[in-house]
Parts: sequence; structure tokens; C-alpha cells
Amino acid sequence: MKAAVVKSVGSVTVETVEDPTPGLREVVVEVAACGLCGTDLHIVQGEFAPTLPVIPGHEFAGTVVACGPGVLDLHEGDRVAVDPSLYCHECHYCRIGRNNLCLRWGAIGVTVAGGAAEYVAVPAANCAVLPDGVETAHATLIEPLACAVRGYDVLRSNLGAHVLIYGAGTMGLMMLELAGRTGAVSVDVVDLNPDRLRLAAELGASTAVTSADEVEHPFGWELVIDATGNAQAIQDGLGRVGPGGTFLQFGVADYAARATIDPYRIYNKEITITGSMAVLHSYERAAELFADGVIDPAVFITDRFPLEQYAEALDAFRSGKGLKTQVLPSSK
Repeated sequence: MKAAVVKSVGSVTVETVEDPTPGLREVVVEVAACGLCGTDLHIVQGEFAPTLPVIPGHEFAGTVVACGPGVLDLHEGDRVAVDPSLYCHECHYCRIGRNNLCLRWGAIGVTVAGGAAEYVAVPAANCAVLPDGVETAHATLIEPLACAVRGYDVLRSNLGAHVLIYGAGTMGLMMLELAGRTGAVSVDVVDLNPDRLRLAAELGASTAVTSADEVEHPFGWELVIDATGNAQAIQDGLGRVGPGGTFLQFGVADYAARATIDPYRIYNKEITITGSMAVLHSYERAAELFADGVIDPAVFITDRFPLEQYAEALDAFRSGKGLKTQVLPSSK
């Protein structure tokens, strides 16, 4: 089969590799589409993936074409989206229900072969069967949506909250869409890209601006979310949290990124600073929200490339053009 391979830091090729076979309680999925995200860029930069080479791709959906022994509820022909999370289920954090902090944490497309390929073997337990109304290729959006759902689990958003979001890319806009579902009374979005700001406004942002200074909020915001990973945005956002409010680090920052805090203000104003990493008990809920139409795939999926152009797809994504970029491995 054909697959994209990150062979070494900065090196991505598309080559022929062996077809996968399903192991115990595994299925093989023929990939309809695979989405790209910032994590893929980090992998190419030599971060996240512990060993190279690796086939990337952790946002994908497709059709089950083979079932291994012990598979109970899936059948050939089922259309599925796949939660990439891999946990040991034995370490301290798994045993207390914090699997996304697993000491042996892994992910399909990060630590093992992923969906930037014609076929991929995955645990049957990680598959969410798609209802008839959901197009298979669109379901690549369920994984990032599951991350956003997890973010709101961490936030424990209150009805009537004022929300400030840094970043109007895919993740920032998903956080915007979910804010209404969690009862936010206002959602302000900050970004430097005018096209993305226009889209944020179209999707219901109260304001869409290039700086939070442009918004009148004398008491700050109850919830401030960084969806950029940019150190300057993070630093600015930390200063925008109102008394009793929460700052969520949701965007993936570079390892070297740094920000400073004012410990006395955190104490005196009872400010919470927290993070949200990947998916935790949120994939199935995201799949149901997606089927219910919480986001419009036509808005979020803006670029598509054949698998053979994986490197070009990465470049397009890196440029910041559009929102979600997909590669399409299947020739069908």
C-alpha cells in the first residue's frame, strides 16, 4: 500500500509499505480521508513522536475491510471514525481515570502507524460507527472536535460566562461553536488573519478582533482560551482573565515557549490556570455532536490533496491558508 512516512526530522516521503493485518481485537480500516493538524508539524520537526520513521495521521475515518480475532461489534463494511488514543490501562493515571496522562501514552499516527495511508490497523474499541447521515470523509473532524469537548470538560463552563478565545483556526472556531452549547453569553475571538476573523464573525462571535484591547471588558473574562500555542498570545491571555476566572492552555505550544505569571494576582484574584491535552472520554460524545450538526464540514474542510502530495499538503497547512487540510489516500 501507499503511505506517507516521516523518515527523519524534516523528511517526509510517500512510499510503498507492507499492508497491515489485524491483530487481536483489531480491525483494518481503508482510509477515506485523513486530516492534518499542528501535531503533524511537530512530528516533522522531531517532537512528539518518540521514534522515527512513523506513518503520521491521527485524524481519519474510513471503512472496515478486515476484522481480527476477538472483534465483537464491528463488521466488514462498517464506516468508522477512529479515536487515535492508545493507553496502557495499567499505570497509575489510567487506573484513576486520567488515561490521557498515561505514563505509556501513545497515539495512532504519533507512536504507531497512522491514517496517512491507504490502510491502517486499529483497535476495534477505538472505532465509532458512523450513522447514515454522516459522510465518511467529513468524519475526520470528529477527532479535533473530541479535543474541544475535552477542553470544555476541563473548563466546567458556567451558564452566562464571557469567553475570550485566542486563535480562529480550526480549533479556535470549534471552541467558539461549542461555547454556545455550554451557555456562554458572549464569545470574543482574537486573531491576526482577517479571513479567519470574518469567518469567526459569521459563526457567531460577539466580536472578532486583532487585539483584546479592542473589546470593552473592564472586569476581564471568566474563561480565556488559548487555541494558538503562540507565546505572545498566551502571555496576553493570562492578563485578560477576570477575578475568579480560568485560563485554558488548549493550543499546542512549542517545547521552548515560555510565559510569565504573577503569583500574587493568581492567589488574590483566585485565578485558575489549567490545560487540556488530547482526548479523554470525549470521542463518542464528539461523534454524536458531529452527527447532530454542531459544526459544518463545508466550513471547516477547505483543502484536499491526494496522498501522493502529502508534503505539499503539509506546506499548505503550515502556511495558514484555509482551515482543515485533508489528504485522500483512497483511489476509489
